Amino acid sequence: MLQDVMDTGESMVKILKSSKADDELRKVREKQQCFFERHLDTKNTITLLLNGVVQCEDDASQKLLDMEGQKGQAERELDSLEQELQRCTARSQNMDSELQFLQRELESLRDSEQELQTLQQEVDDDTTEVIPSAIYVAQLYHKVTRIKWEYDTEPHILRGVHYGADLATPINIDTSVRSRCSVSDELWNFVSTEW
Repeated sequence: MLQDVMDTGESMVKILKSSKADDELRKVREKQQCFFERHLDTKNTITLLLNGVVQCEDDASQKLLDMEGQKGQAERELDSLEQELQRCTARSQNMDSELQFLQRELESLRDSEQELQTLQQEVDDDTTEVIPSAIYVAQLYHKVTRIKWEYDTEPHILRGVHYGADLATPINIDTSVRSRCSVSDELWNFVSTEW
């Protein structure tokens, strides 16, 4: 075995000494240099590609974060809009209820106004017939009795002045403590029986 190693060594020395070996060695070195340069180029290209991939991943991650933030903002705005919609819907329902109530009130007022107009017309019709006769009767009583009444007193007080031939006599009668007959007699005592 040692002999084989020695033979191989001698063969190698012969090959190395020969010019053919120099050419082979130079070719191997050139190939090795070319391989090394390709290796560096490939390494640089891969480094650039990996840097590009890392940059793309960073950009994609940032976009994803931005989109998550926008999504969160959009969800908050959507929640806010839904709450506003609920408030507006509730307000709209309240306003609809109020509007219906006010429409019923308006209709009731119109009905009342119509009734009042009808009553006013009836009063106007009655007044045109009754007031002239009431005025005539009041003037007739004044001429006969010569009593001028005060009308702004309490309902149970009769107050006025009797204008006699020589003397004006005040009248102040509380009808709550006297009978109607007694009041009537007192008033008729003012009236002169001389015609």
